[in-house]
Amino acid sequence: MRTGVALPNVTFRTRVRDEAIEGPNPFRWQDMTTADYFKGKRVILFSLPGAFTPTCSTYQLPGFEKNAETFRANGIDEIYCMSVNDSFVMNQWAKSQNLEAVKVIPDGSGEFTRRIGMLVNKDNLGFGMRSWRYAAIIDDGVVEAWFEEPGLCDNHGEDPYGVSSPENLLEYLANAKTEAAA
Repeated sequence: MRTGVALPNVTFRTRVRDEAIEGPNPFRWQDMTTADYFKGKRVILFSLPGAFTPTCSTYQLPGFEKNAETFRANGIDEIYCMSVNDSFVMNQWAKSQNLEAVKVIPDGSGEFTRRIGMLVNKDNLGFGMRSWRYAAIIDDGVVEAWFEEPGLCDNHGEDPYGVSSPENLLEYLANAKTEAAA
């Protein structure tokens, strides 16, 4: 993905809580589109190989959650975590991580991930098709800044992490603010 490129129009199948539904599973399906998530907002989107995986659950997701207020102070309206997992998995992961600021986007079929060129085969881990790790700052549906981990390929033996870290995005935002003020 390159800066200045608009995100693809995709429909995401999500499960949302609905208090009108009684019983132990008060959720309903709700389709959300790229525009629903990104139109008219400046957001961080980060994606990772899978919910509940070690690096994602220990460093990347908690780091974005912990720094949410600092991101907001630097002009970010929302923070989204995307994975090629279904809505059931993403919702349970968000619950297990006690998320308050970061919102999850399920790309269950991998359509969005495929269309931005980040879909990779991770059969070497028994995962199937998943997202390569990246982060982006998106302004009104257009890529402002792109942070992709090195080595994009199928069945990569490592799970690189650093370029797409919350710390790296905070550094970018601080530098952008300094340059704008100069």
